[in-house]
Amino acid sequence: MKKKLSHINSKGKAEMVDVSVKEISTRTAEAYAEVKVSKEVFNAIKNNSVKKGDVLSIAKFAGIQAAKKTSELIPLCHNIFISKIDVELKLNSQKKTVEIKSFAKTTAQTGIEMEALTAVSVAALTVYDMCKAIDKSMIISEIKLLSKTGGKSGNYFIK
Repeated sequence: MKKKLSHINSKGKAEMVDVSVKEISTRTAEAYAEVKVSKEVFNAIKNNSVKKGDVLSIAKFAGIQAAKKTSELIPLCHNIFISKIDVELKLNSQKKTVEIKSFAKTTAQTGIEMEALTAVSVAALTVYDMCKAIDKSMIISEIKLLSKTGGKSGNYFIK
């Protein structure tokens, strides 16, 4: 069975999906991103000596705020009630990365994947913004959906 894009109508035009016929259910999503940093940036974050402030705390709150603004950033994304959003940032000393994970939950007629992905994306951008004065060669990568539960399409867990 060939899958079709739900945001494209019969005339081939983009439109917002009508979710009014969908069942309200509990839905969750987890997303991930990482920022590869230099040793100097890593140590500045670790020692909380970045001039702009506490990178990990500010990036966490930026991610949470971004999740709440997802429908304003992504044109065809529904504005949904977010029951929970959490963003966690950890320093990985082996890889010299900032690892970012988000968890989002809703009870709605559509999924919460975009909110989880937006959270990690903006948290990663915040890390970059706060540390770019030290080194601009940071690399944001591995932005991905780790899992989603609920809804008609069923559960998904990254392989």
